[in-house]
Amino acid sequence: MNALVARLRAGLPAEAVLTDPGITRSYANDMASFCAAGSPAAVVLPRTVEQVQHVMRTATALRVPVVPQGARTGLSGAANASDGSIVLSLTKMDRILEISAVDRIAVVEPGVVNAVLSRAVAERGLYYPPDPSSWEQCTIGGNIGTASGGLCCVKYGVTAEYVLGLDVVLADGRLLSTGRRTAKGVAGYDLTRLFVGSEGSLGIVVRAVLGLRPAPPEQRALAAEFPSAAAACDAVCAIMERGHAPALLELMDRTSVRAVNALTHMGLPESTEALLLAAFDTPDPGPDLAAVGRICAEAGATEVVPAEDAAESELLLQARRQALPALEALKSATMIDDVCVPRSRLADMIDGTAAIADKHNLTIGLSAHAGDGNTHPVVCFDPADADEARRARESFDEIMALGLELGGTITGEHGVGLLKKEWLARELGPVGVEMQRGVKAVFDPLGLLNPGKLF
Repeated sequence: MNALVARLRAGLPAEAVLTDPGITRSYANDMASFCAAGSPAAVVLPRTVEQVQHVMRTATALRVPVVPQGARTGLSGAANASDGSIVLSLTKMDRILEISAVDRIAVVEPGVVNAVLSRAVAERGLYYPPDPSSWEQCTIGGNIGTASGGLCCVKYGVTAEYVLGLDVVLADGRLLSTGRRTAKGVAGYDLTRLFVGSEGSLGIVVRAVLGLRPAPPEQRALAAEFPSAAAACDAVCAIMERGHAPALLELMDRTSVRAVNALTHMGLPESTEALLLAAFDTPDPGPDLAAVGRICAEAGATEVVPAEDAAESELLLQARRQALPALEALKSATMIDDVCVPRSRLADMIDGTAAIADKHNLTIGLSAHAGDGNTHPVVCFDPADADEARRARESFDEIMALGLELGGTITGEHGVGLLKKEWLARELGPVGVEMQRGVKAVFDPLGLLNPGKLF
């Protein structure tokens, strides 16, 4: 311990190396339930690439594991410390290094908060589309580590589609540059994409070149009430089948709607079984909204309410963003699933989740990026009640099993971490796991980077 701290401090400012257990304990875990967290030997907060390299050289020399962290808003335990590890918090590396309107790129450090970047590029008439629900807190480095999504993925795609190039400190301290800053480029293997979603298990991202788009017009939204989740999903399938390109297509079940009302007093329609939100950001969204409204009515919507203006549209989107905090207020703990299925099986996923909730006598609220088939069932439970906690964990696993049965994946945007590592093996199969472990061994032969995660 003393040798480790002394070597870390030899290349870092004193305030950048934290060893007080009362402080380091606060860095031990992210927001996932049912994920073990160890006691780190030290927490390091570097501000430069060279300082990150020093940390990794020290870790390699002393064979000490390193757990990279961003804002710790993750939901899979990917940022949880292991005993005796160095927790490498990158939140102090928070500079936006460049914004180019000509090249339509931003160059940023990993600790830049998503919302801060989004607002900075908006001032230049540009748009960074990935917008996780935690965008006011989560960092770009964390978004890259878990390949985050967001509300607008149905039209604009996920984080991976906007990462053009990376600077990565490898396990032994070497600096690797991948990718490009050009509009096109196919030289060599796509190592950039390999790091996106790797959860800090292959290297430490210290700089990212991100693609930007021209800023779209303000969104206009509508809300449609449905008597069943199946009817709402029929509308989703029809919207996509008929070629519409909504900027957002979100679904909230009855439990989520009522929870949001209880928390925010927004006055959402509590009689609904499913609330579908659709938005367009075209120069004239009126015709698209009218067409989607007709599709919703044909699918059985009991009411379709277009927003009058951008402010009312934003209020509807805020209701969706409040779904998780509202469900968290119902019980002292939650488990947030992240199962993505083909759009054609979305109704089966939602109805199956409701059946699982009934089976286990639990409150499970569900919201979804419906246009992507990405569902977020939120299991609400009291961890002090051992039986309820057991039922919560069993229901969580049954939801993942249902997703795989429907041809889906165990995670659309939250990552694997500790929470889903056993399920990743089921999804990939033995050959897939063998190949992924082989990749890990090339980049991290000593197994020091985020050990115990993914596999």
